[in-house]
Amino acid sequence: MKEMFFTQAVDDSLAFAMTIDSNIILFGEDVQLLRRNLLARFGPSRVRNTPISESAFLGAGVAAAMAGLRPVVELYMVDFLGVCLDALLNHAAKVKEFSGGRWDTPIVVRAPCSGGYGDGGQHEQSLWGLLAHIPGLTVLVPSTPADAGGLMLSALQHDGPVVFLEPKIISEIWLEFLGSGGRKSVNFDIPPDGAKGNVPDRWEPIPIGKAVQRREGNDISVISIGIGVHRAMEAAQILEKEGISVGVLDMRTVSPIDKESICNAVAQSGRLLVVDEDYEQFGLSGELAAVLLEADIHCKYTRICTQTTIPYARYIEDKILPNTARICIGARELME
Repeated sequence: MKEMFFTQAVDDSLAFAMTIDSNIILFGEDVQLLRRNLLARFGPSRVRNTPISESAFLGAGVAAAMAGLRPVVELYMVDFLGVCLDALLNHAAKVKEFSGGRWDTPIVVRAPCSGGYGDGGQHEQSLWGLLAHIPGLTVLVPSTPADAGGLMLSALQHDGPVVFLEPKIISEIWLEFLGSGGRKSVNFDIPPDGAKGNVPDRWEPIPIGKAVQRREGNDISVISIGIGVHRAMEAAQILEKEGISVGVLDMRTVSPIDKESICNAVAQSGRLLVVDEDYEQFGLSGELAAVLLEADIHCKYTRICTQTTIPYARYIEDKILPNTARICIGARELME
């Protein structure tokens, strides 16, 4: 085993796959700067800069995938999918069904997501609920460097469109950027276990649609994804001192969803707390409740989500986004 930072693990897995498959190409805004290690290794024909036009280069990525390549298209932030969603919603996600299975679109859309650093509701959204709502899209959200590399390799081997979301608050590239420009006095609640961790000596794909149990617990099952997993782990340690045993299930994949792991975890504890940095209404937290009801599993239920537009001010943002304190309050209410 060796240690890597989060983004370093993604890039290392990507380099591993690009060495094996010459059809994998990478393009997006400033990728020759952001992925300069890949540029140096694979050259400008496979690591290409694009104009600042998400509609143009994501649309080009869909066409490239249909033509036989395996493009990785990078957006600066998942929020900017609002500019170019048509390429995913009406094209990449539907090609296989519309062609009777004769066409595939093996494209990976790589985009930073989530907040916690004071950049407002146009730059700090998660949006995996919106994306997972679209049939045909696979949506991955790793929470550790090891999962990030393994899931990226799976995404590159997948024959359909994949959205690969990277939480910014554990990305070393974003943290370096956020620490500049007068922000050194601002406190960011960075989970160290997500920003750096052990990775395998050789990358192996992690099965898409398979959750992982991060912590065992009998009283409450917390189910989350991305940064929420780390907040839940922090809360579980606090609650343990109060005599509350909390299990934490990391979904890793929003679509497809691991219904079996979800049902098994909640059936054991009888209590579910969903931690979701995405919006509450019509989102992942409600989908989990529906999964349990359809499986005839009855439980006490609550959720800690983002309920409104994310503000710029950090002290207000801390009250809006799921955090350790809010998770502890929700857990205690479940135990009453």
